[in-house]
Amino acid sequence: MLPMSLEGKTILLGVTGSIAAYKAADITSQLTKLGASVFCVMTKEAAQIIGPIALQTLSRNPVGVDIWEEGNGWQPGHIELADKADLMLVAPATANILACFAHGLAPDLLTSIYLATPAPVMVAPAMNGKMLKHPATQANIATLKERGVSFIEPQQSGMLACGYEGEGKLAPVEEIVERVIQFLKD
Repeated sequence: MLPMSLEGKTILLGVTGSIAAYKAADITSQLTKLGASVFCVMTKEAAQIIGPIALQTLSRNPVGVDIWEEGNGWQPGHIELADKADLMLVAPATANILACFAHGLAPDLLTSIYLATPAPVMVAPAMNGKMLKHPATQANIATLKERGVSFIEPQQSGMLACGYEGEGKLAPVEEIVERVIQFLKD
């Protein structure tokens, strides 16, 4: 069975500084193949892991990294992106970005867009299991869930970048794409 077309849908893909940032290329590619207009916004930390040019090529759209290098129009680019999104997906989402979102901090382009968008938000956390289980991270997740943010839970077990085995690995790309399709279908 062919997956639902995402033609006419605009997805903001936030990419943060988890080692799983390289998987954003596959997410971008799959969503674009389904017909979505994907606009990637990376934190500076993510850009240390995967270069913006890869996501720009796969999405066929400019990639935002620095809030101070926005477009030339009168309207700030992050507001324009925030307004046009049907969904804001952050995959991978680090503990840092979850904290910024939960506490309303906007130190960069991605967090500024989060605060400005009326679109629904979906996040797929990826981090060390100890960081994920920390009471501060759990409180931030609870706060975001209360505010209506949807979560794609990390894998319950797997080899993490730090060498530990356990929870915290980014959900499989296919699961993330399927959740997006289902969310936009509903």
